[in-house]
Amino acid sequence: MRCLIDAQLPPGLCRWLESQGVDAEHVGDVLGGQTPDAAIAEYAVANALVLLTKDDDFRLRHPPGGYRLVWLRCGNITNRVLHAWLDQRWPEVRRRLEEGEVFVEVR
Repeated sequence: MRCLIDAQLPPGLCRWLESQGVDAEHVGDVLGGQTPDAAIAEYAVANALVLLTKDDDFRLRHPPGGYRLVWLRCGNITNRVLHAWLDQRWPEVRRRLEEGEVFVEVR
């Protein structure tokens, strides 16, 4: 599984995912910081990526079709709290993605 981390999530999330055995890249590193959502979705499709985002625009305006979407519903939290929050939820998210789900909402 390869993931793309959206711009409003911290780049350090890539390292956290890599510690979980997941290849990850951050939008800021591969596309730049001001990349439109449509271009991010196109990049995710072209590279068969799982996009992790807190932005509901992807669900509404660029729904998953050629890419998979993980919508994190955690609000504004520190990086440390984000990692702890994901520690509890990631096994289920990963299982659902591995079973073929294209959209996973994480609360």
